[in-house]
Amino acid sequence: MLTMRDNDIGVTIRLTVKDDADQSVIDVSGASTKQILFVDPAGVKSTETAAFSTDGTNGQIEYVSTDGDFSVIGTWKAQAKIVTGLGTYRSKPARFAVHVALDS
Repeated sequence: MLTMRDNDIGVTIRLTVKDDADQSVIDVSGASTKQILFVDPAGVKSTETAAFSTDGTNGQIEYVSTDGDFSVIGTWKAQAKIVTGLGTYRSKPARFAVHVALDS
């Protein structure tokens, strides 16, 4: 599980969209929408615009944290959401931990 400190800047959250039936990677290079949905430990939801980690053929999108993104301590959830001409796809939810920074 990914771990970070509260308010870390520049942390890359990378998720892969796979077919539920056989776990093969879905080519998302034609995506018109690339988002990562976050849920903080209190259940508050937010959505960030994501980018391809390469060209999308590997099924991966990513988001790089900015100041204030992850200020709630605890276990977070993240899920990729991709929209293409063929449909909407989501990754399996991933979890990551945000710990207190001693200088906060």
